[in-house]
Amino acid sequence: MGSDEQFAADTERYRRELLALCYRMVGSAHDAEDLVQETYLRAWRSYAGFEGRASIRSWLYKIATNVCLTALDSRQSRMLPSGLAGPYDGPDRPPVPAAPGEVSWLEPLPDSWIAPAADDPAAVVVARESVRLALIASLQLLPPRQRAVLILREVLAFPATETAEILGTTTAAVKSALQRARSTLDEVEPDELLEPTDQRARALLDGYITAFERSDANLLAQVLRADATLEATPFRDWQSGKTRCIHLLEAHVFGAPGDWKLIPTTANAQPAAAVYHQGQATGIVVLTITPTGISRVVEFHDPTLLAPFGFPSGIEKQEPAPHP
Repeated sequence: MGSDEQFAADTERYRRELLALCYRMVGSAHDAEDLVQETYLRAWRSYAGFEGRASIRSWLYKIATNVCLTALDSRQSRMLPSGLAGPYDGPDRPPVPAAPGEVSWLEPLPDSWIAPAADDPAAVVVARESVRLALIASLQLLPPRQRAVLILREVLAFPATETAEILGTTTAAVKSALQRARSTLDEVEPDELLEPTDQRARALLDGYITAFERSDANLLAQVLRADATLEATPFRDWQSGKTRCIHLLEAHVFGAPGDWKLIPTTANAQPAAAVYHQGQATGIVVLTITPTGISRVVEFHDPTLLAPFGFPSGIEKQEPAPHP
């Protein structure tokens, strides 16, 4: 077997988990893809001198982690509106967008990009729980090296000694960084979340879609929790509480029945939908769904996000289904 074929045989099986690592580090699916490409390029260049001094997996993680840290030296941390300030509680107005380039926004991740083999249940659990939107948003609040330590130790279960080797530091420094990272992050998702495949989650997603497509505030009220939050990039304002969320949508978003079309998908191991307005792609909406209803709605207004999820940039406008 030639060196290129041997390199591929040794390394390709780690590509999806490296993509998940890079996404957790930088909060962007597009950037993560580029960083994985850079990781494999660097790995290929140094493969002849690898000589098995560590496991292939640890060696690749060392390269990928340091590629991410280098990239983060010159980039803003990606945020959601709720990471910038508290919920908007002023007089009624349309949401206020951030100035172009003022904020680097978090992006959703298509589940298909990192789905592990179905015959590896442990990997399925790690992949699912460690890419949920609230965790990814919280990770971006940490300094990059603390972020790397937390991911390597808590998410990927690397020993402290191996984490120190990956980061080129000491075990004591790893333990200190992990303690600081833990103290910074509050409990991310105290509520029980429903998996996208749960029938209750599918019913709530269907209810949200139906309400939106019909511009029906009463239907929306049936699926949102009383403490639901609503935020959308690139807007700085976000809403807390069912009443404020529904008022914003009624006053500034809904329009006429049939203006909107939502197509179910999954992102960040959560129920989601591709969003179209009058047949044109507008972005991806990701829902946090609990047994008591939808607790969080995050819409990413960016038409370019639909292509990675496998959706076209436009569809034929359709009339909403009639009320039953």
